[in-house]
Amino acid sequence: MDFSLSFEQQALVESLTEFVEKELYPHEDVVERERMVPKEIADDIKRKAREAGFVAMNMPEELGGAGLDYQTMAQVERVMGKPSTALSMLVKRPTKILLGCKGEQVDKYLMPCIRGEKVDCFALTEPHAGSDARAIKTAAVRQNGKWVINGVKQFISYADMADFVILFAVTGTDETPKGPRKRFTAFLIDKGTPGMTIKPMPSICTRGYNPNMIYLDNVTLDDGQILGEEGKGFDFANDWLYSGRIMLAAHCVGRAERVFKMACEWAGTRKAFGKTIGEFQGTGFKIADSAMDIRTAWLLVLECAWKMDQGTVTRHEASMCNLFASEMIGRVTDNAVQIFGGMGMMEEFPIQRFWRDARIERIWEGTSEIHRDVIARDLLKEYRS
Repeated sequence: MDFSLSFEQQALVESLTEFVEKELYPHEDVVERERMVPKEIADDIKRKAREAGFVAMNMPEELGGAGLDYQTMAQVERVMGKPSTALSMLVKRPTKILLGCKGEQVDKYLMPCIRGEKVDCFALTEPHAGSDARAIKTAAVRQNGKWVINGVKQFISYADMADFVILFAVTGTDETPKGPRKRFTAFLIDKGTPGMTIKPMPSICTRGYNPNMIYLDNVTLDDGQILGEEGKGFDFANDWLYSGRIMLAAHCVGRAERVFKMACEWAGTRKAFGKTIGEFQGTGFKIADSAMDIRTAWLLVLECAWKMDQGTVTRHEASMCNLFASEMIGRVTDNAVQIFGGMGMMEEFPIQRFWRDARIERIWEGTSEIHRDVIARDLLKEYRS
């Protein structure tokens, strides 16, 4: 494996970093204060991102995307992890599940997302189905040639800002040797569709990139709103889940690096008892531990991204990457708060925001407990009698 950057990759990282620092950083305080990205700011960022060619970098080149491989996308996500999530998400990397669009769906959903004209959100989680995705109860029933959907979705990030929802529902049951098994189908539902109501859920973290409830009351759709095939909604799952976990890890590395730099600057200049606080072991060891944490997480990301490109990454490797990085950023931000002392908890400093935002990373792309369970089960398979 050679993880050195090519000339093109280095140029991309440098130009994207410049864009983030110039166009996104200045708006973080406004987003934090207002718990939303003001429309004029959002429109300006999206326009500039399109003009700079930073939209749909993960999508195939033949469709108008940049066609970047996973190793390069890991570099992209590392940079995009540094600003607040709400602003980062304006530089859209559409979910690859949309490559399952067919017929009229291509022009209505896929291509506008690739051009940065439309934004999607992903609705799977429900009040009684979080980590156990197969426990979802939202149902789509066939009636008079239509699909009628009823149910509730929870913690749906960006639903209040998205143009349409990729929503998973149960469309029946199959008899298998292991007993009845639900059929899951993905639907494309436009915002404003009668019967669909979106309600924000106030959160302490990722302000502006808000979780939402989605209520579905007899939402009626045609067959043309099915993404992929009926009963095969999870066909895209492996690529989406594995890449999502690895890219989240890269995101965590980027954010941790930004926090770490701030902590080092503070530790290197703040004085107590006649010397900088970084000269005390109590602070210096935190700096050392954070540096090792970040380096280890990044090496895991690079290896897993390389394996994604080779098609050889395993489920438990993706979980290891996600688990370590999401817990790493918790340790790094907590160390930073301690290094900053009381100022680390003050709203005039961004450290407390990074600390709050870090907490969700151990939950939303699979909880730490689920990842540990996946890792243990996969590793112990060969030893079971």
